[in-house]
Amino acid sequence: MTTSQVTTSQVTTKPTSRREWLVPAGLLLLAIIPALGGAVRVSELAADPALTPENARFVTQPIPVLVHIVCVTVYSMLGAFQFVPSLRRRSWHRLAGRVLFPAGLGTALTGLWMTAFYDLPAKDTVVVNGVRYVVGVVMVAALVLGVRAALRRDFVAHRAWMVRAYALAMGAGTQALLLGPYVVVAGTPDLVTNTVLMTAAWVINAAFAEWVIRRRRMTGRMTGRASGRASGRV
Repeated sequence: MTTSQVTTSQVTTKPTSRREWLVPAGLLLLAIIPALGGAVRVSELAADPALTPENARFVTQPIPVLVHIVCVTVYSMLGAFQFVPSLRRRSWHRLAGRVLFPAGLGTALTGLWMTAFYDLPAKDTVVVNGVRYVVGVVMVAALVLGVRAALRRDFVAHRAWMVRAYALAMGAGTQALLLGPYVVVAGTPDLVTNTVLMTAAWVINAAFAEWVIRRRRMTGRMTGRASGRASGRV
């Protein structure tokens, strides 16, 4: 290898290693929003608060929401590092997955439990709760199918299902991004607007996940074809 080739390799490798951390960094920022809200909720429950219409469901039945907060915080933050290509090629990816699967299931199942048994908040509608059921069930299915695909060593399907599950779990972060600016500009949203924005967050995440999956598949096909042509020339 010539000096120019070594230099070129070093120049191209460093930006690539930096760029691969942009996606997880963005995901961590998105995860911090609901994580902070969860931390505030945990602090509130630990202080033995007075009952109010807003917190009554949490104060009287704290275990589901506490488990949900812990699970979704671990799942969203640790899961962000699964999108680092260099880590996916190491045993760290597999070890982290063994933590992420139960954390993801805990997130989805406690979310379903709270939807079914907690009183409906005044700011929500039955439509939002219906979407929560769909999101929770699809997330559980995606996690199970993702693990089954990994056991079959079908890693393309495994990645696709896990991306779908993670995207749905990140709905709270996207909801904060949609609702936050609206509240600043227009004030507290009415029931219809709140329903639309809450639902839109999950739809946006699901659509983005499908775009990511499709893009990866197309990139994989192009890489495979290029490798095949290169092998033919050897």
